[in-house]
Parts: sequence; structure tokens; C-alpha cells
Amino acid sequence: MSQNLQRMSNYIHEKEFWPNFTWKSDEFIGLLSEARNLQGRLIGKMETLGFELRDEALLETLTLDVLKSAEIEGELLNPEQVRSSIAKMLGLEFAGSVASDRNVEGMVQMMLDATQNCYKPLTAERLFDWHAALFPMGRSGIFKITVGDWRKDTAGTMQVVSGAAGREKVHFQAPDANLIEKEMIRFLEWFNGEQKVDLVIKAAVAHLWFVTIHPFQDGNGRITRALTDMLLARSDKSTQRFYSMSAQIRIERKQYYEKLESTQKGDLDITDWIEWFLSCLINALKSTDEILNRVLYKADFWSKHSKTIINERQKKVLNKLLDGFEGKMTSMKWAKIAKCSKDTAIRDINDLIHKNVLQKEVAGGRSTNYELLN
Repeated sequence: MSQNLQRMSNYIHEKEFWPNFTWKSDEFIGLLSEARNLQGRLIGKMETLGFELRDEALLETLTLDVLKSAEIEGELLNPEQVRSSIAKMLGLEFAGSVASDRNVEGMVQMMLDATQNCYKPLTAERLFDWHAALFPMGRSGIFKITVGDWRKDTAGTMQVVSGAAGREKVHFQAPDANLIEKEMIRFLEWFNGEQKVDLVIKAAVAHLWFVTIHPFQDGNGRITRALTDMLLARSDKSTQRFYSMSAQIRIERKQYYEKLESTQKGDLDITDWIEWFLSCLINALKSTDEILNRVLYKADFWSKHSKTIINERQKKVLNKLLDGFEGKMTSMKWAKIAKCSKDTAIRDINDLIHKNVLQKEVAGGRSTNYELLN
């Protein structure tokens, strides 16, 4: 009996007064004020941009958000497909169209629905639709899963585990499947209700609460981050996203999982979790300067070369470089991106070098690399 009682108090959702979270506001009021100040300054800065630049910044941020939210779960999506899918769904004309896989389309649909329709009520059906969009084939990798419904735990209790077979470490054990419907009714009532709590703090609480319930067989992390973005969009009073919480969580992933685990094994005072969440949000807001600088640099580049004769192949590859191409640009990669022969790629490159648009990288090496001329 004592062993059972000991196990029953291991996790936060097993506490007597769950889910009546408490926190000490005075311990993070400074962080909340800083986050709110940065949010206001960022929205103000974006409003000074023209529509085209703002759309470009929006596209950059949403693409990053989708890519990094998937990456946290170990799923690497194709950046070009994500960018193209977002542009198409938002009706943005300037992005080149690329066919996207169904799982990419589904991830984008979920993230856009969460932010573009952030004021719509959150329902079980809406969550089921998101989940079905994430797993269009009804599978997670090679495994068949329950899609568009709460998890069933047919293979045993839902656990987050690491380590080799025989030496596994259980980081977290979710509530039993037969409790999920009751837990989610309570969560949805709170999520849709009006509370006297700052929306940024509500986002922090919702993030912890939903991922602790872990209502789905897979995809809980991605849906949790979509819900976080949904509440942050409400807190910004804007459906346009110019910072990515998922990208920052990806950077701080180790601390994120450590903080989640310690909180889920702690008591109902979640002050430490909220402090971590606010610090992560502040870092996410500060990192938007990098996105904005890239957008402004791209606009300045095309303004500077507005009278330079550049063909469609060249424009496609130059935009790739301007969007933050990873790795070195060689004539072989140029030919692959532009879908042309290597000889044509070399002619295009030499033409742009002659027009002071490109230059050979100084470092050199076994193959010649090219970069934009600043």
C-alpha cells in the first residue's frame, strides 16, 4: 500500500489539488515586464515596414517556427516546401511555388490555424483536426497510431523514456488514457475562459498543462507549441507572427526538457517553470533582429540591383542565398537548384560576377565557392 501511495505522488498530475496551479508573481514580474516591453517594441517596429517587407518577415518567421517545432521532435522538414506551403496558404505571391508533402502541408495548416484564427474557441474537434493533419497517413514513422482521437494506451502507460534497453530512465508518466477526456474538458474550459491572468502567463501555464496531459499518442509537443503560439498571438493582439518560440526552445532544448521534468515531478507551485518560459520568450523576441536584418538586407539587395539584368534562373538561386542558404554555393549546387546544366550554371555565375552581384569566396579550397558581393 505504501509503495502504491509513493508512486501515486510522483507526478504533478497525481497531486491532490491538480490542476490548481499556483505561482509567486513577484518573483517574475521583472521578466514579464521585459517580455511585454519587447513584444510592444517589435510590433511597433514591424508596423513601420511596408506591406511587402512585413509579409517577407512574416514568411521568414512562420517558416522558422514550423521547421524548428518539427526539429525538436527529430523530424527534419524540407525548408523550401514549408516556405512555399505557407506562402500559398497566406496568398503571398513573391515566393516560388514548390509541391509540398502532405505532412508538411498538415504541419503548416495547424500552425496557421492556431495563429491566424487565434481568437476562435479551442475545441476537441479542432485539436483532432490538427492531429489528423500532422499524421495524414495515420502513421508516425512506420508505426500505425490512433489519429484524430485521444490516445488509448493499448500498448501500456504513456511514458517519456530515455536510455538503452534494460537501463531505461522514465522522465515522465502521463495520466492514464481513461482520464484524458475528463482532463481535456477541464483544460478546454480553462483555455477558452476569461481569467484575470496575463496572456503571456496563460501561454506558459497552457504549455505545461497540455504537455503534461499528453492527450495524443504522438504529436503532443508540436500541438503544445501551436497552442503556445495561439495564446502569444492573442497577447500581441496580432495574428502576424514576427518571433518564434519554437526556434528558441530548439536552441534551449536541453534546459527545456530538464525544466519540464523537474516541474512535472514537483508540486503545483510552478513559479520556476514560468520564469524559464519568460526567459525563453525574451530570448526569442531578441533573436528577431536577425530575421529582420535578413529581410531588410534582401530588400536592399534587390533595390540596389533593380536595373541589373538578371534572368529567372539567377533570381531563383540569388533568393536562395538571400534566404540563408546553408553550406557553400558551388556551380554543381547552382545547376541543381536552377535545374540547368553545369555549363549553363557557370555562365550564369560568371555573368553575375561580371555585374558585381557575386564573387568567388576568398577561402577557396578544392572546389570554387561563390557568395554575394556586399
